[in-house]
Amino acid sequence: MSLEIKVPTVGESITEVTIAQWFKKEGESVEMDEVICELESDKATFELNAEAAGKLHIIAQEGETLEIGATICEIDTDAAGSSAPAPEKEAPKAEAKESTGPKSTGETKEMIVPTVGESITEVTISSWLKNTGDYVELDEIIAEVDSDKATFELPAEASGILTIIAEEGDTIEIGATICKIEVTEGGAPAKSEAKAASGAASQSSSQDQTYATGHASPAAAKILAEKGIDPKSVKGTGVDGRITKEDAESAQKSAPAPKAAESKKEDSAPAISVPGGRNESRERMSALRKTVAKRLVSVKNETAMLTTFNEVNMKPIMDIRKKYKESFKEKHEIGLGFMSFFTKAVTMAAKDWPAVNAQIDGNEIVYHDFVDVSIAVSAPKGLMVPVIRNAESMSFDQIEKEVMRLALKARDGKLTIEEMTGGTFTITNGGIFGSMLSTPIINAPQSAILGMHNIVERPMAVNGQVEILPIMYLALSYDHRIVDGRESVSFLVRVKELLEDPTRLLLGV
Repeated sequence: MSLEIKVPTVGESITEVTIAQWFKKEGESVEMDEVICELESDKATFELNAEAAGKLHIIAQEGETLEIGATICEIDTDAAGSSAPAPEKEAPKAEAKESTGPKSTGETKEMIVPTVGESITEVTISSWLKNTGDYVELDEIIAEVDSDKATFELPAEASGILTIIAEEGDTIEIGATICKIEVTEGGAPAKSEAKAASGAASQSSSQDQTYATGHASPAAAKILAEKGIDPKSVKGTGVDGRITKEDAESAQKSAPAPKAAESKKEDSAPAISVPGGRNESRERMSALRKTVAKRLVSVKNETAMLTTFNEVNMKPIMDIRKKYKESFKEKHEIGLGFMSFFTKAVTMAAKDWPAVNAQIDGNEIVYHDFVDVSIAVSAPKGLMVPVIRNAESMSFDQIEKEVMRLALKARDGKLTIEEMTGGTFTITNGGIFGSMLSTPIINAPQSAILGMHNIVERPMAVNGQVEILPIMYLALSYDHRIVDGRESVSFLVRVKELLEDPTRLLLGV
């Protein structure tokens, strides 16, 4: 009987794929679930498994583009019987091993990328905490997955032996298969069994060399071709020894042996010494970094962004902090920082000038009677902007505690989607890095962002006298489509007045 293998559905928006490479040749025998070829779409690369054991008949050749559902090859299942009898001799040994360790249930659990947020369509494999062939427990964390907004942990959905499909650094769509688990019963294998399993894994990997080891993925093959490097000279680190994109990027072309005449010329010419190194390194851009880049560019292109500046005498706030710092911390168990003063000042000024706290939705302007303040936090994986909800109704200690909680979660990469969505106004503090002045970019779809900077003692004229005062420059970037110049300047002046006379923050005047 001949079984037709068709191009599977690999994503909602994908209508066709290209045959990247065949791992099996015409007329070769294939096993059930063996990877026989690699398909490439406009978004990702996929492996095609044999749906039965038998003799392969290739219909679509490498480089051909096929629609979803088209026939790609056929498998003659009648030719599968000749290679079947061999395993029967080793059946008693397998049974003996199974009787002393975990037993396979015959079930294979395919794990897919879960839905992690409404607007997230793809994720990147950040790191695998387990390797192919390792035993994993149910609900054990096996991988970390990056989206354009946050990092998520992936727990095992069954207990058994892990087989990794998507490698570290791969970007795959929601719903795509990320790994498989061969479900077992009886707990984890003993150390001796683990060694035997690893030996079996290495043996199976040597068998897999017939179709995977030394083969380059489409992206890797393109890079090697551009460098002029033979794939046979590159050692693959992917599944079954496959050459990944990272392997290709790090591969170096071996220098050809110089000719005798050339070597004589070189010997006679003086050597030129160049001081210093000229090394380069490449690093894959994370999904978070790519998304931030896209959004910042779109904001610059799609908004009428302007920035207005002012300066604030920080002495009154610094005097309050100095006077009440210890008693505040003793009562509320949190330090009194500058962020609570600025947050309160922004929420009060937004009531007087609501356009600064608004946003455009189509042909309408949406005004908010609340202020959700986004705070820009520099995290190891990039810029994150968690949100303080209803900041206008919070006290100083509540704001400080929420800022601390969100900042710690951002640095640990534990922020949730809900904690980073929304926000009606943003505060960013470049002063902690020493910035004196900047023009911050609006956090779309918001209409304004306030930039704080470092505090520097400067000579200022006060009542006809020169005084040395701690001064901070403030920058308000705003969308001129919503906010007029009068509103932006008046808002910033109102913030300045509240900060220079903190009593107003307490009295609400």
